[in-house]
This record gives sequence, structure tokens and C-alpha cells, in this order.
Amino acid sequence: MEKIELLAPAGDLEKLKMAIIYGADAVYMGGEQFGLRAASKNFTEDDMREGIEFAHKRNKKVYVTCNIIPHNEDLNGAGEYFKKLEDLGVDALIISDPGFLLIAKEAVPNMEIHLSTQANTTNYQGAAFWHSQGIKRIVAARELSFQELKELSGKTPETLEIEAFVHGAMCMSYSGRCLISNYMTSRDANRGECAQPCRWNYSLVESTRPGEYFPVEEDERGTYFFNSKDLCLIEYIPQLIESGISSFKIEGRIKTSYYVATVVRAYRKAIDSYYELKENWTFKEEWLNELKKVSYRDFTTGFFEEKATDKAQNYGSSSYIRNYDFIGLIKEVVSNKNLFLVEQRNRFEIGDDIEIIGPDIEEINTKIIKIYDEDMKVLEVANVPKKIYYIELSGENKLDKEYILRRVATKID
Repeated sequence: MEKIELLAPAGDLEKLKMAIIYGADAVYMGGEQFGLRAASKNFTEDDMREGIEFAHKRNKKVYVTCNIIPHNEDLNGAGEYFKKLEDLGVDALIISDPGFLLIAKEAVPNMEIHLSTQANTTNYQGAAFWHSQGIKRIVAARELSFQELKELSGKTPETLEIEAFVHGAMCMSYSGRCLISNYMTSRDANRGECAQPCRWNYSLVESTRPGEYFPVEEDERGTYFFNSKDLCLIEYIPQLIESGISSFKIEGRIKTSYYVATVVRAYRKAIDSYYELKENWTFKEEWLNELKKVSYRDFTTGFFEEKATDKAQNYGSSSYIRNYDFIGLIKEVVSNKNLFLVEQRNRFEIGDDIEIIGPDIEEINTKIIKIYDEDMKVLEVANVPKKIYYIELSGENKLDKEYILRRVATKID
């Protein structure tokens, strides 16, 4: 059995590198045109070139999103842009529109094309149609159950790959096609500018039925009845792999590099465990606990087991749950004195108990013993984001570059 692909989001160059270091087989990213994540930093041509080189040196793949729902003016320059991506060495384009498909087939006939979840592919006949038009991979609509995914894979040609989301934010609209943002803020979600109004606080009123209240209001603040929980399918690795799909997709191009590394690492462990143990595979609670050490909304299995119910929404709050702070990233192992050069991300101080994770190690628990600035002046606290510090840790720690330092989140009363 060919090992399933683990596909990670890359919102910028650092996230791309962290995704690959922590176990992704491929990444998807947006350039400066035609992508659906305008809020993400996205990639300049130079960053894209560096990222593709970094990935290809490690035998990983890079896919570029061109999956807006284009209007007439959006077609201008598409062919030239696709040619530029081909010249840079992109492994596949992700599109959602037949017009972009026609342009791509003419401009870059040898380029692999993936069909975005925005195209709402929900059945095997639709998938077969797109395959006949030159699509190599279908990113299935998120509204499919496990049985529907399995049937989709089983009734389409073996030459067609099926990719499915397994983790990350869910949209309250069908496969991301939403008009609320456009209506309320004049920011078109289908062209990459979603303001996420589904996360806002609402009250439901029916004007012709005075005195009749619908059971959606949670408290005096109103409710967040459009607010979906986050998808999490790490407990269903065997069923997903055995369904015949080709790729597990993680959502989150606007999330942090810490989020990307941590989520990829957890799924990498679960996937590798399955291929090692097969029928003896058992789910480990530690993988789920690891996913809860990044900012997340409550988890749901979405449509995987059955059609989504009211339990797929979070009515009480749109806030993230954050149990751990990402405090730093090791940039260099300085000496055998347990001294490390760290790029700070959140405040830390002498005496902090911390956890350290890396792509190939279990969590290490240690303590910050000393902190120095770049001139080796002793400090009590590191509190300047992105500043470089030297830190000394307790114990004997075999650490490496790009290892992550985190700490139980500071609770504010």
C-alpha cells in the first residue's frame, strides 16, 4: 500500500519549512494572486522559489492555490501567472473554476491540476467528469460522510486521486461558499477576503411572531449559532486510509507556525503508527492531547460519521481555547553547556517550567535556568517578540534547531 500523503498549510515561508520539518509530505500555499486566503501573508515570487527549493530538496511537494471563484476581470493575467508557477517548479495548481481550468490547460498543459473543495464535488459521477477534463486530484467537499468518501474513491478511476480534509476550521457555508462576508462587509469570501462573520455574536428574531422565541440564545450576550467547531479526525486514521483516499489535508494557512508544526507532528505519529501496526493499531489519547496544545475551537467530526447535527456548532463562544503558549524556537545549539540560541515568541522568565517538542522526539520537560541577551548580559525576563536570546536549561537535553519551546498558558483572571 502506498503511504497516504499528509498535506499541510503553508501561509508563509516559515510555516512551509516547519510543516516539512515536522513531517508533512506536501504543502499548499498561495501566491500573490488568485488564492482564497488574502489574510495570510502568502508568498512573493522569491519566497515561493525558496520554499519550493526547500521542499524539493527533501522530496516533498508544493501545491499552489488558485481557487477563487473568478469574475471576468480575474481572468486577466491568469495564463501568465500559471506559466510563472510552472517555471518555479510548482507540483500542482489547485483551482475551482472551469474557466481557470481551460486557461491552465492551454498555458501549462503539462501541469498537474487539483480541483479545490470550493468546486463542491460530492459524488463519483461529478468526480469522473472532472477527471475526464484533465483533473488529477479531487479535493472532496467537506460535507461527505465516511461512506460517501469511500464510495467516491471506489467508483472513480484509479488514476484519480481523492484528497479529504481531516483537521481544522470548518465553514458554516457549503464547502466554503459564503455570501455573508460580502453582504455585511463588502469583502468577498469567494475571492479570498472572508471577514469570518460566522464567528460573530448574533441574536435570532422573527419579526412577525412576537413573543415566540427560538431556542438558540445562550445568555445575555446572544449566541454564536453560525460558529462551527473545528474538524478533528485523528481517531479515524485506519478508516480514512482504508477508504482509498490519497491525501489527508490540514486546514490553517493563517494559523501560526507553532500550530502547523504541532498538528502535523500529531498526525504524522498517528499515520506512521498505523502503517507499522496495521490491524493492531490503537488510538493514543496523547495524540489528541497534543492537538489541544495549540489554539483551537472545540472539536467535531463534522459530517464524517453522519450528517452534521447541532453538536457541530459552538453556540457559547467564538473564542479559541488556548492551553499552551508558544514561547520560542531554537535557532542554534550553542555548546555542550545546555545553552541554546532562541527566537522569542511569547514572554518567558527564569524559573519557568517548559516543554520542548521536535519532529522526532517525545516531549521534554525542563526548566529555564538562565537567560542572556545577545551580548551575554544576564536577564530575568525575555519579553520582546522575535528577539534573539540565549537560554540555559536544566538537565541533559539533546535538542536541535527548529525545536519548539512552549509553556502552560498564563491564566489571566
